[in-house]
Amino acid sequence: MNTAEAWLSVLEATYQVIILRPYFANVSKRLVKTPKVFFTDVGTLCYLAGLRDPQHAAAGPLGGAILESAVVTEVVKALLHRGKDPQVYFWRTAAGTEVDLLVESEGTVTPIEVKLSATPRPEMAASIAALRKDLKGRVGAGYLIHPGTVQLPLGGAVTALPFGAM
Repeated sequence: MNTAEAWLSVLEATYQVIILRPYFANVSKRLVKTPKVFFTDVGTLCYLAGLRDPQHAAAGPLGGAILESAVVTEVVKALLHRGKDPQVYFWRTAAGTEVDLLVESEGTVTPIEVKLSATPRPEMAASIAALRKDLKGRVGAGYLIHPGTVQLPLGGAVTALPFGAM
């Protein structure tokens, strides 16, 4: 194990970061295999990125990644507080289609997509539809988490939920 892997392992063991590993299933597509790393403390993430106020963080190029980190952290914390071992992953094809977060439970996968737009639209759930097509029947209801205030169905068993409603 090299030094970076060792430190990353320490950060994961002490809940400073969450490492999302890719979800693999018997599908015909080539999938990306590199894990994604999320800071569990969005404040630390913003500090390390040099972001000093919420407006700068939300409007800047890292806004989507910051919201995604917050969503991943909240989902993992909710599962841990329920006494469950979080089975969380992401899914990305070699062509670039990605679902930000998959929660696996009892053979069903719940897809969660995160978008920085406060006005969710059905086309924002296209990656969930692609996942549903590839996994044929193993995908449950999907969610699109956004920073707005509206909760609405987007079609295809996907619901847009405000981050605050998680």
